[in-house]
Amino acid sequence: MAACPGARRLLACHDANQTAMIRTILIGALLTLGGCTMVGKTLDREGRMIDSQARDWRLVATVSDRGRLRDWRSSFVAALTAARRSGAAAKIDDEGALLRPDAALPGPRLPNGTYRCRTTKLGGKSTGMLDYVAYPPFVCRVRQERGLQGFAKLSGSQRQVGLIFPGDPLRDVFLGTVMFGDENRAMQYGGDPDRDIGGYVERIGPARWRLIMPRPTFESQMDVIELVPAG
Repeated sequence: MAACPGARRLLACHDANQTAMIRTILIGALLTLGGCTMVGKTLDREGRMIDSQARDWRLVATVSDRGRLRDWRSSFVAALTAARRSGAAAKIDDEGALLRPDAALPGPRLPNGTYRCRTTKLGGKSTGMLDYVAYPPFVCRVRQERGLQGFAKLSGSQRQVGLIFPGDPLRDVFLGTVMFGDENRAMQYGGDPDRDIGGYVERIGPARWRLIMPRPTFESQMDVIELVPAG
């Protein structure tokens, strides 16, 4: 923790340090492909224990991720517009609810278990990058992490790992990081803005969910992971 620079800034510094403490304690433990052991003792801004059943994602999310989550719909529409202009309109339409911004249904809770997950990237981040890329299915896992749920994409060159927080009647909140290549540990959330991910988990049909991740750092304007039970 940084030392407070003066009495006049004492309160602001204390607030910032407490926020950093919450983020570090809650999502700071190193992750492996074998598990998402990210949850430990958690303090609120006043140094009090936070009940494991009532954790608020707003106490953990970075400023950048709060912005991504706030502007998710405009990001989704912009990414779809770019993908359609590139000639992918028919592929987008074939995906149905998966790539419709307002397809979320009530009851977003993602049951624990193993999933067949498929990533679609929309809207290239820069000139020369593809505006529509659909990858083959990989394996993802959702399991209980005390009062929250842990999500991990277990295979592929880009693997999202993090926690799912209670949200609202239509969507839960995902906060995590991305692992690349042969890495076997995830970076601490909030430690590297390029690796941080904020997204929403939504139910889009019977036994069908998606994880939408607006404005990821690399490659695309919107990443969408479809999740269907593997068994």
